[in-house]
Amino acid sequence: MLRFTRGESHGQAASGVYSGLPAQMPVDQKFIKPRIAGGGTWLRARGRQKIEKERRRFCGVRHGKTIGAPIALRIENRDWANWEKILPVEEGKEDSDSRKLVAPRPGHADLAGSQNSIITMRGTLLERASARETAARVAAGAFAKLLLREFGTEIASHTIQVDTYGWKNRPVGKKIHAVSADLDSPLRCIDAELQEKMKAEVDAVLKAGDTVGGIFEIVAHNVPVGLGSHAQWDEKLDGRLAQAVMSVQAVKAVEIGNGVRVASSFGSEVQDEIFYEKSARRFRRTTNRAGGLEAGSRTAKTWWCADT
Repeated sequence: MLRFTRGESHGQAASGVYSGLPAQMPVDQKFIKPRIAGGGTWLRARGRQKIEKERRRFCGVRHGKTIGAPIALRIENRDWANWEKILPVEEGKEDSDSRKLVAPRPGHADLAGSQNSIITMRGTLLERASARETAARVAAGAFAKLLLREFGTEIASHTIQVDTYGWKNRPVGKKIHAVSADLDSPLRCIDAELQEKMKAEVDAVLKAGDTVGGIFEIVAHNVPVGLGSHAQWDEKLDGRLAQAVMSVQAVKAVEIGNGVRVASSFGSEVQDEIFYEKSARRFRRTTNRAGGLEAGSRTAKTWWCADT
């Protein structure tokens, strides 16, 4: 199983350690590096993304292949120069301007973290719970995609809604993969006209000093049938996927397949009917309302989406 841990986000460098990758797995540098580098040009113009243009280095790869050891990633932080005196590594060198945080922010880990920890909010807590730690997640996802590619499994994602601007119906898979592969696409929305409206809304809300939510969708193709478990609660694939997505900062809901719409539907409108093709000696389905996951295991085409 691929696992990763990551370090603080606002120190000298953000870091990640990825274990579980098999030896001799090809590592495509042209695939990895652009994904670790961040979003499209419009996103990179933002304040936070400007800071995140640091050099990224990783070890555990030789001659273009993994060596079986954990892969270590280091993302050097250009903003460290502004915090070195305030959050020094050495003992007893703290600057008098400690910039203490006395007003916890709603929606962050300031209050919750300080209530279950003895550390201060500014000194350590913010750095560990910062949304910037998603850089380590993106790197983990890039390596995971390379591993899945060896089995013919492809993962794609796209934005389907920002505020009230969004898709009414699910788009087709080919278009999703095309926009997902376009690393310069600012919001990875399939419809260019709709994407411009989304961008304008984000810019307007940002100018007003506020934020806006949205929905993104993740689609997986050629996932091995039977992956997951129908018996053990902590091995069910839908549960593990939901936990992984919900652990990302700002994500407040996860929907698999038709998700919450099932609550207002009859059972006959929800289930994916099973047909048997005698000539091909196989089962098949004509719908994918459950998102390809049934009883905790992979059964058909798979998709899930998250609201932020």
